Amino acid sequence: MNSKIQFYIIIFFLALIGFGLTFYKCMFLGFPLFPGQHEEVWTVEAKVKFMAKGGPVKASFLIPSVTPGYTIKSEDFASTNYGFNKTKDEFGYRANWHARDVKGIQTLYYRVQFFGSIRSTPAPLEEEPKLPPPPFFAEPYRTAADTLIELTRSHSADTATFTGELLRSLNSPSRSQNINLLLREYNTDESKNELILSLLTRAEIPARIVRGLFLEDGIQNHPLSDLIQVYDGTEWIFYNPLNGKSGLPADFFIWQEGGKSLFDLIGGEDSNVSFSISRNLRTSLELAAYRAKSNEAKFIDFSIYSLPIDKQNSLTLLLLVPIGALVVVIMNNIVGIPTSGTFMPILIAMSFKQTELLPGLCMFCIIIGAGLQIRSYLSHLNLLFVPRISAVVIVVILLMSCMSVFSFKLGIRHGLGITFFPMIILSWTIERISIIWEEQGHKEALTQGAGSLLVACIVFLVMENSIVEHLTFTFPELILANLATILLIGNYTGYRISELRRFKSMIKE
Repeated sequence: MNSKIQFYIIIFFLALIGFGLTFYKCMFLGFPLFPGQHEEVWTVEAKVKFMAKGGPVKASFLIPSVTPGYTIKSEDFASTNYGFNKTKDEFGYRANWHARDVKGIQTLYYRVQFFGSIRSTPAPLEEEPKLPPPPFFAEPYRTAADTLIELTRSHSADTATFTGELLRSLNSPSRSQNINLLLREYNTDESKNELILSLLTRAEIPARIVRGLFLEDGIQNHPLSDLIQVYDGTEWIFYNPLNGKSGLPADFFIWQEGGKSLFDLIGGEDSNVSFSISRNLRTSLELAAYRAKSNEAKFIDFSIYSLPIDKQNSLTLLLLVPIGALVVVIMNNIVGIPTSGTFMPILIAMSFKQTELLPGLCMFCIIIGAGLQIRSYLSHLNLLFVPRISAVVIVVILLMSCMSVFSFKLGIRHGLGITFFPMIILSWTIERISIIWEEQGHKEALTQGAGSLLVACIVFLVMENSIVEHLTFTFPELILANLATILLIGNYTGYRISELRRFKSMIKE
């Protein structure tokens, strides 16, 4: 295969892997593209109260695990002098408390934290539901129910329109005599939902009640709310029994589904379950990392998120170096700005992050200027290369120490940041500029020195951008795309932007 084709294939796959992993983490794991994004974390506390008769007590409470799109972050259980375990059966998870001898009012607590949003795609259906036997209605309720069903069926076309029409008829202020008769018998919200379920079953439509919470910050001691779920032959459809609207509300968190019991109690009576809700904000990055771990995304275990926090902070600065390298390559090979070495502008820019830009520029110019004067004197002593560069390193350290002490005594806080400059790079820059000065003249030395400073400033401004900093840390795989770009630029052999001025007179002609 032609080496040129191999080169472009390598670039293509580097870019594909880099952008592909970024797309996966962003779309499927929820990693944010921009810094400062937050998500809601909901805390729901369930309080279970009952009267113990005196003697052994067994209490079993259904805990949530079914709402699609939500991720449970943490769970807490609290009780006094009760044994506890968590079990799983065919209907889901249950919290079980048990005690040998208790009497009087008892209170049990369950608290869950979760985040996310309702998943738009329906959950896969395990098996087609079986229709239970038709419910029994005594006369005259049987006649009223059958008449209502026949009238609703004549005004509808399928299961969905039948259910919507039935709910609208039951909630209409101008109800028929048959509906008024049924609602006088089923006169509470709970019994009304049972009536709807019985009418749907009598119409041979599989239906069930789903109980949960409408998420609203600040709710105290609230019971579960009911939704009706109807099977239309292909999927389960949610309906709000209070207004007949179809679809699962975006703020509804499912707690109890189908025929599961919410709370079972042996050895007590007069039980009551109430719920309180509060909302907090957490960073999207923190929740995305947690979501990835809970979804068992294996590559997260081998990413920088598995490192200790202090090591992650160190990598935040290190991951910016490839961005600096890309800027240097663009400035050098595309724009045509000469620099004194490749890494000097990057390291100086990283030093500017500690000293701030303007104080850092002043200190850099002072050190380089003083160093060039001393280097000029050393050149008259005819020293060998190694002793000469060693002498320059020692002089640079002396200058940095003196500047730190004088800055501290004069109360100039920024002067203490001189220690962040890499002394080896400063010494080498002094030596390199001196050699260019001697061999190519002062104009070329000043051009490369000014170019290095200009590129260092541009690299610093790019590194300081919060979006760039966020993307490099959150999506370190973008380094591969960065590498592909640098390789592509490295293959460019055309004119630089600064060289176009050569042809300015030709364009005018």
